Amino acid sequence: MSRHTRVIAALVMAPTAIAAVLWLPSPILAALIAAVMMIGLWEWTLLAELKQHTSRLAYLAVNAGLMAALAWSAGRGTFPFNYIPLKLVSLLGAGWWLLALAWLANFNWTQKHSPRTQAIKLAAGSLSVVPAWCALGWLHAGSQGGPAWTLYALGVVWAADSGAYFIGVRYGHRKLAPRISPGKSWEGFWGGLGFSLLLSVVAWPTLGLAWGAWPALAFLTLLTALASVLGDLFESLLKRHAGIKDSSDLIPGHGGVLDRLDSLLAALPVFVVAKYWLGL
Repeated sequence: MSRHTRVIAALVMAPTAIAAVLWLPSPILAALIAAVMMIGLWEWTLLAELKQHTSRLAYLAVNAGLMAALAWSAGRGTFPFNYIPLKLVSLLGAGWWLLALAWLANFNWTQKHSPRTQAIKLAAGSLSVVPAWCALGWLHAGSQGGPAWTLYALGVVWAADSGAYFIGVRYGHRKLAPRISPGKSWEGFWGGLGFSLLLSVVAWPTLGLAWGAWPALAFLTLLTALASVLGDLFESLLKRHAGIKDSSDLIPGHGGVLDRLDSLLAALPVFVVAKYWLGL
């Protein structure tokens, strides 16, 4: 696909996502995001080289059931996303990505396909998707500007991705992780962080923060941008192991749904846990 196709697809997806975050009630948004994440998990099963349709459907059913159980236990009808178990699952997700960082450092681990490595990769899918869903719900249902903060979290990931892409295409020479993702460069990496920091300056007045809160916001932004790179690289690692380029060809110019979610899966739990810790 051409670069223009990628941009056009993004121009269609971005306004849809922004409208959903700003105007949909948290329960409805959570249900829609859960459906999208199930598509991403379906693609994840291929990265884990699980090919039997029955087994793939069973895996989705387990994860969907876990989400439904968390939502139901939080309180039928009101669906309060500030429920403690959802926060604990979000914290678990943030911790999981520290382990994923160590996984990236050991490319050969789980490279050889076997029932054991397949089970590990499927477990990684659940640890990536379910906490990210919980984190999104916790963030969006927040009593103080939940939708605005949710949009900001998404914006940080989009800025990091866009900055890495455009700066990398124009100036990229030094490979960031050649064995995992040969197309990524250090120039693109720094460009993504720069775009994210620029967003923090622009968005700061809209988040209701005091003037002295920008250093904390900048730290939160950088941490989230770094997590988004980690999520992107982790999916690239799984694709390398599976010998495929994209999780699917569902989205023109962007690959599959998982190719659009990978950065968010890591960024969302890190964002909400760090935001809570920083008192923002």
